[in-house]
Amino acid sequence: MLSVLRNRTYRRLFTAQVVALVGTGLATVALALLAYDIAGANAGAVLGTALAIKMVAYVAVAPLAGAVAGRIPRRALMVTMDLTRAGVALALPFVTQVWQIYVLIFLLQAASAAFTPTFQATIPEVLPAERDYTQALSMSRLAYDLESLFSPALAALLLTAVSYNWLFAGTTVGFLASAALVVSAVLPRPAPVERAGGVYTKAAFGARLFRATPRLRALLALDLAVAAAGAIVFVNTVVVVREHFHRPAGAVSLALGAYGAGSMLAALLLPRLLRRLSDRQVMLPAAFALPAVLAVVAAITAAAPGSWAWGALLAAWALIGAAGSAVLTPGGRVIRRSAADADLPAAFAAQFSLSHSCWLLTYPLAGWLAAGAGLPVTAVVLGVLSAAAATAAAVLWPARDLESLEHRHADLPAGHPHLEGAHPADGGSWQHGHHYVIDQHHHTWPRAASGGARTRATAAH
Repeated sequence: MLSVLRNRTYRRLFTAQVVALVGTGLATVALALLAYDIAGANAGAVLGTALAIKMVAYVAVAPLAGAVAGRIPRRALMVTMDLTRAGVALALPFVTQVWQIYVLIFLLQAASAAFTPTFQATIPEVLPAERDYTQALSMSRLAYDLESLFSPALAALLLTAVSYNWLFAGTTVGFLASAALVVSAVLPRPAPVERAGGVYTKAAFGARLFRATPRLRALLALDLAVAAAGAIVFVNTVVVVREHFHRPAGAVSLALGAYGAGSMLAALLLPRLLRRLSDRQVMLPAAFALPAVLAVVAAITAAAPGSWAWGALLAAWALIGAAGSAVLTPGGRVIRRSAADADLPAAFAAQFSLSHSCWLLTYPLAGWLAAGAGLPVTAVVLGVLSAAAATAAAVLWPARDLESLEHRHADLPAGHPHLEGAHPADGGSWQHGHHYVIDQHHHTWPRAASGGARTRATAAH
């Protein structure tokens, strides 16, 4: 897997991602301590609101950023967002009011919502070979998992020598280092965007792309399945460990570490697995494993706490991490297959926004259910939601998911460059086949598109 780091441009971009993630992890710890200093016993409410603001920023800003990415050089956009995040991190130690935290968090997460999809859209152009890109996706998943384990440990070590305000300084340094690495990387020139319209029209294209492409609709359903299972880990782990099992605070880290270990193991195995199986063959079984594990979690939390139950919970958390990683990691490959090169920023921005909409639904659902109905009911409800989402994905994603589709054009005149090699069909239309994606010439998915290698399909173009 590490062979992909031989590419100099990718190596610098990946390093930029890692140092920015570490900086973000330090800021997470420091923000919790800052909220406690300002709000005291209400720190949990402050952090909960900050998390909601983060998700709102992701959902609202990412599509607009994807539209703007076609007008601004990507390197300039990513560097500007890194510098913005560094400036916000530098300002956080000086806040004295809760509302100031909310404003700065929105700015920080809005910058992240612009940076991350642009970064994701750049990687497949830096690594055009599918094998290399698959390895890069697994590397990215590993980076996120390692950050979740490394950053809290680093923060704890630093806090033995300095106050938490210095953690924000570490965050600033991380974002500045990320900006420097992006500046030093030679990025490929993106394909020109031929689609007409203003920023809002281009922002809406990403959502239309997901709505019109069967495998992308399935990808959104899979994101919901993962969010339903992941929410119980991120929201309820502390409740399960402290209230149900009556374990010390350190056991919370152990449980979250089990989740991260499962995710990392899956990320390490995926490149080899995806050389033998299709994305659909990997992602759908992993999605259906999630509700099964949640059923086990419901049984564990309904039973009396014991050593066997504690071990079973750690195993369940690891399985949720592994299945979630098996669903999420190949998602970039699915998006890459489903969009033209020029539309990748809009596609990744739409996925970033829509997937975080799923988390925006499941985070509060997991919290409210646990508080009002208990942990077993929470696991059952989230399991049902995850199963429904996985089933929807299986229905929406054709079993024979072909890239080259035969289709007709009724709206293009004879001699149009796109019709090169096409032949006349009924009603004055033209028929041909090629790698089919939704773009300026293809507005709907062909009917009967799953029928065969050269399926005769029609679409209203």
